[in-house]
Amino acid sequence: DPRALRGGLAVALVAAFTVAGVEAPERLRRALLPAFSAAALPSAPAVRLEAWITPPAYTGAAPVFLDPAGGAVSAPSGSRLQVAVSGGAGGVPDLLLDGAAAPFRTLDRGSFAVETTLETGGRLTVRRDGRDLAQWSLSLRADAPPTAAWDQPPARAARGLAIRLPWRAEDDWGLAALRVELRLKLRPDAEPEILDLPIPGGSPRSARGASQPDLSAHPWAGLEVEARLVARDHAGQEGRSEGAFLELPERSFTHPVSQALIALRKALSVDPTGREPARRELDRISGAPEAFEHDTGTFLALRSARHRLMRDRRPAAVAEVQGILWDVAVALEEGRTDRTARALAEARQALREALEQARREGQNLTQEQRADLQRRIEDLREAIRRHLEALAERLQRENAEALPYDPQQRLMDQRELDRRTRRMEDAARQGRTEDAERELAELEQMLRALEEGRNMRAEDRQRQQSRQRGQQQMGAVQDMVRRQAEMLDRGHQRAEQADRERQQQRRQTFPRLFPQPPQPPQQAEPSPQEQAETQQDSRVQRALRRALGELMQQFGDLTGDVPEQLGEADRAMRDSADALREGRDARDAQQRAIRALTEGGRQMAQQMQRQFGQSQPGDGGEDEDGEGEGMAGGQQGGEGQDQAQEQGPGRDPLGRRSREATGGQDNASDTRVPDEAELLKTRRIQEELRRRGAERERPPAELDYIDRLLRRF
Repeated sequence: DPRALRGGLAVALVAAFTVAGVEAPERLRRALLPAFSAAALPSAPAVRLEAWITPPAYTGAAPVFLDPAGGAVSAPSGSRLQVAVSGGAGGVPDLLLDGAAAPFRTLDRGSFAVETTLETGGRLTVRRDGRDLAQWSLSLRADAPPTAAWDQPPARAARGLAIRLPWRAEDDWGLAALRVELRLKLRPDAEPEILDLPIPGGSPRSARGASQPDLSAHPWAGLEVEARLVARDHAGQEGRSEGAFLELPERSFTHPVSQALIALRKALSVDPTGREPARRELDRISGAPEAFEHDTGTFLALRSARHRLMRDRRPAAVAEVQGILWDVAVALEEGRTDRTARALAEARQALREALEQARREGQNLTQEQRADLQRRIEDLREAIRRHLEALAERLQRENAEALPYDPQQRLMDQRELDRRTRRMEDAARQGRTEDAERELAELEQMLRALEEGRNMRAEDRQRQQSRQRGQQQMGAVQDMVRRQAEMLDRGHQRAEQADRERQQQRRQTFPRLFPQPPQPPQQAEPSPQEQAETQQDSRVQRALRRALGELMQQFGDLTGDVPEQLGEADRAMRDSADALREGRDARDAQQRAIRALTEGGRQMAQQMQRQFGQSQPGDGGEDEDGEGEGMAGGQQGGEGQDQAQEQGPGRDPLGRRSREATGGQDNASDTRVPDEAELLKTRRIQEELRRRGAERERPPAELDYIDRLLRRF
């Protein structure tokens, strides 16, 4: 090498290593072991890469498939990433997320997979033998905690002893649960009272509602508490509302001993350590047995509470003593009625929990769970029956006029109970838990009406009676619409029959082979049966008009004004009756009567709403309590209207007081409230007569007889 070229090669090699830097070993390896092309190595398969992200199940979001060419990807936090690599030559790939490596697991020769939970975003890379097979820019959407707030400040409900809790809550991926935490203001360190609030089915992202729990039996009743909403999402995150203060409604007691026991119960809620003053008060009360009529059970209960306070030092003993004091106070105040009401509330709560469990399980209920649901429905049926019996006994012991509610309006009969529980039972058996929960809610509204009257003031009772009378009258208008529509249907049937007879007569008179010029239609002579039906409809139309006139007078006495459309309905009924009596077509007048009655009923509802706060029947809207409740006992629309109309002697078939019973005036103050046996017997007779009267295919003589019987009611 006379020119010393080998020195230049050494310099070039050093320069090459310097330029390559840390990649020098890899480049040297590729130079010595070159990668042959697919044409040179036909046995090596192409690399196949699949990657997808599965969001958490509670989000309801669809999986996201990643493009092997790369790009930007967004997914909810907590999603699962799965990557599968197959084919190609080389070793086990690695998954890198912002420098943190996760090795693939080998499935078989040339196939690899990896799965991981995504908690942070960044640059996501699949690398194999130093080469990047795919690369993405990953961003994660964090799951925000839910929010909860009061729609309105919580306060006492407009009726009864419940509290109204209007709430709203939101979450980006759906709510899982909602509850209210109540803390005693005078003792904020005490354990809070937890109330679970129902939310709509599924996992709504936004929901609002109003719950009305009755806490009048709680030891904190009559004391001020702080209420706070707590919403929870499926990730376990919780959001809290601002605190709101309110005083829990308490039941009013008139028995002196009951009043003293309730005051002692409240004192123990404020200061559970004050056992000695409580012991002295119990000694004072039990030392004067004449105050509770020398009742042995009351005396033993008071002494048991006294000794438990002094000997049982557990914190839970105070709550147990408070329970005893409440039971004794209620027993002295009411006796059996409240015990059955408490058992009824427990049965309702047990069934509500069972239905909630069935809704969560869906169609996966076991036979044992179905049997338990059936048993709880039967328990509720029995609890309602016993409570109604206790109320009936109370009506016999006390003066019915002095009761704050009208038992004739509010007590449910056994058939209504059986009908609703049977529908609830069928819905639960068929897996329609939402229908069963709806039936339970309607039943609870009827039961709540039994308790609302206890705390009504005199003016509230008078307003309630006016509402009930207005509700009866609006139900009577709806019944008139139904009867008028049935009469219109019969008119359509007679007209169609007459048309068929005319067509048949025309075909017989003018054969098809000899077409004749068109002739004016001839009036077919009605058959004797059609004449009898027309005259019967004429009598029914006159009776409906008389009933409408009485209803207009009664509604005018109640509100001071009669809707204009009722007068229009009266005129249309007069035209219809005249046409039927003369054998003419009365369908046009009957249609006008139906339209006027429908509009008149709407005007009546609006007028009742303005004067008495009466919610319109069937509108499905919320009343002043936000719960969409109807009238007492659920007598609003449908079957409830029939019950509201069946009010015993002195009323016409539409449920209104007759002129003969009132001397031409609507004076409800002299009404004698029948006992339970009379009420049930009267209802059965009325319902049977109404059922037979609705079967218009019966002979006219029998229908006339039934109408005369119904007029006695």
